[in-house]
Amino acid sequence: MSVTTAHSASAVPPADATPATPETAGGAPSQDEGFWVEPGASDAETPAQAGVAVPAQNSGDEAAGTAVDDGDDADAEVVDEQVARDAREFGVYARTGGWAFALKVARSVRPGGELAGETPKVSAKRFAELAGCSPERVMRYYKAWDKAADDGMVPHFEALAPGEEVDLPDSDVWLSYYSSRNSATSDRGTAITAAAEAEGIRPTKALEVAENPTALRAAILADPSTAQAARTALLDRLKEDPSLQTELARDIARTDELKKAVANETQAASRIGYVRQIVENGQVKTPAGQVIDAPAELRAEAERHLSLIDELDEDEDTGEWATEAYDTVKELVVQTVEANPELRVQERRTKFYSSLQKATKVFEELTLDDAVDLDAIYEDDMLQRLEELQEALNTCIAALRKVSPGE
Repeated sequence: MSVTTAHSASAVPPADATPATPETAGGAPSQDEGFWVEPGASDAETPAQAGVAVPAQNSGDEAAGTAVDDGDDADAEVVDEQVARDAREFGVYARTGGWAFALKVARSVRPGGELAGETPKVSAKRFAELAGCSPERVMRYYKAWDKAADDGMVPHFEALAPGEEVDLPDSDVWLSYYSSRNSATSDRGTAITAAAEAEGIRPTKALEVAENPTALRAAILADPSTAQAARTALLDRLKEDPSLQTELARDIARTDELKKAVANETQAASRIGYVRQIVENGQVKTPAGQVIDAPAELRAEAERHLSLIDELDEDEDTGEWATEAYDTVKELVVQTVEANPELRVQERRTKFYSSLQKATKVFEELTLDDAVDLDAIYEDDMLQRLEELQEALNTCIAALRKVSPGE
């Protein structure tokens, strides 16, 4: 495949370009002279404008300024030479992409270590002046070629002479070496590039997203699948970012809708955990708080409900399923306790002790030590409630004394 530089009358330099003149070109202009300008978001060009060309077919018709289409029709369509030339140049660019431009840099820009008098090549700065673009753009192509040369994809700079043609890699490989963004070389860009490579995507895609947060926000707001991908990525990031954990927790605590959603999900997770504990450990906690071995029937029912929950899709609401499983299992636990006289007695004893401990703790916290003047806090119902409590305690004490072995 042959790639040459050619002049195109339709080439339009970018707004900040320096016009090529006989002085900047380093000599008198000729009909075949032209300079390449890198295509970009703001100054995209056709391959013809960029000076990418393939030698014309040596036919008589083309020499006369026209080309013959090699179609299957009996009457071959006569194609204008400029159209045919554009098609050929488009084919070259479609196959090689940015490699065609990088070759121009590689064979024309002087590599480090070579002096001006040792080679006809020019510096990147001078090449940029001739091309009407910035030296930074030239160096991005230079660095891309350098990386590819290290990987054996293309010849090294020293092996190339101005105007020399070489076989170029496919266009699909180009973006693996070229970065059009300065952010790619920053610490942030390096991290994004590494993460993109780990995910198996082109770093340029990730860098483009990172450079346009507003576009990312718009995509998340408008597209559920994008929002889902963002949620998954955010959860992965939270595992290793304590600061982000704190910020997200603060946002949730300050948003009523999120607080309610978190409470509902926490309740569902707790109920599912209760059912799962029965299946995995074979034990269950009774309403009073005692832990007993779960009967086979109870374990089977818990396992059935758990399997239904585990089969739900990740985005399905588990709240109703968790409630149904929890209520069913709890009812079976109560039935198990009531059907066993020994368990029933132990359940009531455990419940009594639990209530007694709670009441004791509450009464111990009830103190008047911090009251300077009792009349300042006194209310009639305070005394009334304490008297009612005392009567309840006396009744309870009397009932226990009747069954006490010491009485």
